[in-house]
Amino acid sequence: MATNSLVTNHISLKKYGIHNANVYYQLSPDELHSITIEKNMGKEASSGALAINTGEFTGRSPKDRFIVKDEITSDKVWWGDINIPFDPDKFDKLYDKVVAYLSEKEVYVRDSYVCADENYRQNIRVVNEYPWSNLFAYNMFLRPEEEELEGFKEDWLIVNAPGFMADPETDGTRQHNFAILNFSKKIALIGGTGYTGEIKKGIFSALNFLLPVYHDTLPMHCSANVGKEGDTSIFFGLSGTGKTTLSADPNRKLIGDDEHGWTPEDTIFNFEGGCYAKAINLSADSEPEIFGAIKKGAILENVIMDENGKVDFTNVSITQNTRVSYPIYHIQNIQQPSIGKHPKNIFFLTADAFGVLPPISKLTPGQAAYHFISGYTAKVAGTEAGVNEPVPSFSACFGAPFMPLHPTVYAEMLSKKMKESGVNVWLINTGWTGGPYGVGKRMALKHTRAMITAAMNGDLPDEISYDDYHIHSVFGLAQPRSCPNVPTEVLSSRRTWNNDEGYYKKAQELADAFKANFKKFESYANDEIKAGGPLV
Repeated sequence: MATNSLVTNHISLKKYGIHNANVYYQLSPDELHSITIEKNMGKEASSGALAINTGEFTGRSPKDRFIVKDEITSDKVWWGDINIPFDPDKFDKLYDKVVAYLSEKEVYVRDSYVCADENYRQNIRVVNEYPWSNLFAYNMFLRPEEEELEGFKEDWLIVNAPGFMADPETDGTRQHNFAILNFSKKIALIGGTGYTGEIKKGIFSALNFLLPVYHDTLPMHCSANVGKEGDTSIFFGLSGTGKTTLSADPNRKLIGDDEHGWTPEDTIFNFEGGCYAKAINLSADSEPEIFGAIKKGAILENVIMDENGKVDFTNVSITQNTRVSYPIYHIQNIQQPSIGKHPKNIFFLTADAFGVLPPISKLTPGQAAYHFISGYTAKVAGTEAGVNEPVPSFSACFGAPFMPLHPTVYAEMLSKKMKESGVNVWLINTGWTGGPYGVGKRMALKHTRAMITAAMNGDLPDEISYDDYHIHSVFGLAQPRSCPNVPTEVLSSRRTWNNDEGYYKKAQELADAFKANFKKFESYANDEIKAGGPLV
């Protein structure tokens, strides 16, 4: 193969149990791009980006995510359906099988790190079976300078072997794919799946344990940006709520789009060195910054292209979860390094398809913790004619699949940080108004942007008083009576319905769903958090 000259032997993998491998170390994005195409593992899109297919898995597999249960984790991890225990001996045997599988193969090794704040940096070594997986690691992790590679010692090792299939009967997995974290050995072991998100989310899950337990730092599944005066805003939100769109603000610099830490020094730092955005229905008009980032160096996953390499972003015949990863420097308006200070506003984004939550409301610390634990948004039941009932969806801390500790641990940390920093917390409904899905309409983006801008500019009062705020009779939320550039009638979800009976019936339905979901957290929550829920 023409790229054999790139094989470098000064990195030995013997200490990991990988023998006689052809090691491609720290290759450039262009080299990995070219190798992927030479090996017929991907194609170049007309934009210059590399388009690949992740194979059987086009998303994460939550039931195949495990944590080794040992002295470090047994008493701290919140075990259950999200954090599934794995036997240490089974891990060792499976690890030995994976490294034997990688021995004598071509492998791609990358040294990188996570956590933009030097005080919390974790060095990462990634060993990939596929060149495009290694390019993903280049895009998503932070990139050390050349001189930092001398004597590099990893804090965590990621071993990524998509072609290795586990045997559930002997290996202790559920099926042939797996993503396992071992905190004692500091290894993330991933096999049987080519979905690159497992690499990124494996380290995110590790940091969600390490930072609160050892560094008194709150890990957050959120985006963040910073204003000209140095004020930082944080945006929590599940898929489809507008997290990426609303944090990309031409008047503010992007810190990061997905994973951050909040330190005892009141610093907000990005974990990552890149972005991993959904590509469904992407266009230059709807998401100009993301669309512009799709160029040489970016990786498109599971998209459909024509013979000229033009991508049809509306085509979801492979998956609805089409993706693009790119290094953060593909975005122009970024904060360098990816660190902000003095968090001033936090926004919880929810696409309420019931149409009952106010478009903006100011939260007390107790309410903030309650809504943080709840992590609410709503999914519409389907697109067929006549199906118009929304389905509530709750994901604790707006990122339950990646949280090894009990959600109340993160919620109490958030409450404490809120009080210490004096940060304002807002609940933003980017969903429906004037009725539920099928009756009402989606909140106008220009109004949502105006409300968020008003909150960030200090145009909404800090103190919750009767003159300035109306208290929602069902949810107890303080909704502003006025807001610059937003019609007054828009601020009251009830008034947009013109049907009080229907509105309160639907509001009670959603309140009941909140309370039913919160039952599993109740015994862990303090009185302040419990009081933050619906009033009735």
